[in-house]
Amino acid sequence: MILYYQTHSPFARKALVFAHEVGFADRLEVIHHETSPTRRNEEVYAENPLGKVPILLREGQEPIFDSDVICAYLDTLHEGRKLIPEAGEPRWRALRLQSVAQVLAQTGIGLRWEGERRPEHLRYPALADGYAEKIEATYDWLERTLDPEAAVDVGQIALATTLSWMAFRDLPSFRDRPRLTRWFDAFEERPSMRATPLSGETFD
Repeated sequence: MILYYQTHSPFARKALVFAHEVGFADRLEVIHHETSPTRRNEEVYAENPLGKVPILLREGQEPIFDSDVICAYLDTLHEGRKLIPEAGEPRWRALRLQSVAQVLAQTGIGLRWEGERRPEHLRYPALADGYAEKIEATYDWLERTLDPEAAVDVGQIALATTLSWMAFRDLPSFRDRPRLTRWFDAFEERPSMRATPLSGETFD
């Protein structure tokens, strides 16, 4: 199988970290693709009408996208403990945390547009302030609710890759939340994270 990837995408990294965690990474051919809302990549568009990575290409089958669906698919391919719990409150906690992490990353992307990527005369400071407020509120919620002793699941993977990307892009820091910081620093030492470092710049 082939994974269309981007070395500076928190979403693509989430899928690859998940693959490492379930012991599937060595069965993937990872190919980096540059994409952005203003930069059309024809190879990516040929597989995903949204023009985004990650995309999982399977021989003789339809491609799978986005990261949520790729992770769900990979979780069906191994015999170990499922990283997307199958039932009960553990399932809903994992999926809720995944959702929070995904939207946190999207909010960070929005803040980058208003702070540096959009031409200066087109920036909207009130929108940037709104994004920043949502980020800080999310960090506060995570500080209160994150269980540092919980078993690794898809929500934790999504959160760790998002927080790593927030730091990589010099977005508002979570490091004044001690509980969240301790959890993140421990998670970042996992082999799956160390094997998938972020790198590169966005080209618009």
